[in-house]
Amino acid sequence: MRLIIDRFEGIYAICETEDKTMINIERSLIPKEAKESDVLVKKDDKYFIDTVETEKRKSRIKSLLDDVFE
Repeated sequence: MRLIIDRFEGIYAICETEDKTMINIERSLIPKEAKESDVLVKKDDKYFIDTVETEKRKSRIKSLLDDVFE
């Protein structure tokens, strides 16, 4: 399962799933260094930051914004 951290609210990370639904995950269950827009992968009962996918996603978003503001 792949998730994108949308925001943090109190003890929860509000994440978007692949099917565009939002779920709450306790912050204590995700890596401490996780931040908004990071891509998380769930394996078994653990969450990991997918650094490669996070960077790809950031590059795509930057490219789209560059196109809009040129």
